[in-house]
Amino acid sequence: MKKRVSSASLALIVGLLGWGLPSLKGHQAYAADSTVFNAGQRAAIVDIVRQALKTDPTILSDAIQALRQQAVTKQEAQGLAAVKANWAALSTAPAYAVRGNVKGAVTLVEFLDPRCTYCRHMGPLVDELLKHHHDVKLVEKVIPVLGEASELDSRAIYAAAFQGHYDEMRRQLMNETTKPTLAHIKDVALAMKLDATQLEKDMYGPAVTALLTANIAQAQAVGVQGTPTFLFGKAMIAPGALDMEQMEKFLDLARKG
Repeated sequence: MKKRVSSASLALIVGLLGWGLPSLKGHQAYAADSTVFNAGQRAAIVDIVRQALKTDPTILSDAIQALRQQAVTKQEAQGLAAVKANWAALSTAPAYAVRGNVKGAVTLVEFLDPRCTYCRHMGPLVDELLKHHHDVKLVEKVIPVLGEASELDSRAIYAAAFQGHYDEMRRQLMNETTKPTLAHIKDVALAMKLDATQLEKDMYGPAVTALLTANIAQAQAVGVQGTPTFLFGKAMIAPGALDMEQMEKFLDLARKG
């Protein structure tokens, strides 16, 4: 009966040959020179590898998948380490950008772009989650990652906050499908009975710029690559649109710390 050459065995063989793959943990990597294998031995090992790949090509795909999973696991670990290191900043925001129970035992952080389709999709689900879980504090971090339209909306949302209408402006702009213009945003502000001239001034003022700069820096620090991205306490980084079942599951992880 033929024995199947495992992905780990193949990786070790290839590593010993100096092909660049890592050897198994706990084994020292050696250079493939004449002090380890002579020419005949090297040729025999190369033939074993070649025949193994011909016989069972899944060996290579399994090895590649394992390496990719190791990279993902390492990235996740680095992200969570960064979350813990930056938690003081991540878990706080101006009062108007904190929803739910401001003294909640569990903190959920959401990085969102007001022009992001998936962020808009998550809006009702986040509302529903807060409605049913009274121990959750939600910290919103607006980050414009989708270009000029995103930046325009983001600035308008924070500028409206200075006149007490952060949430109203955020919801209004995230429900609109037309490309925003400054003139339209000023019309929206007037409809909310805001000072449109002051809003425009604040949009490009240092305070709004500082808020956006801080949010982007925090997102970069924990490896956010798109929106929405949720931080369920220090326990889980969850990118992309989620369903309620996933949110409930990650919330339980956050409660357990």
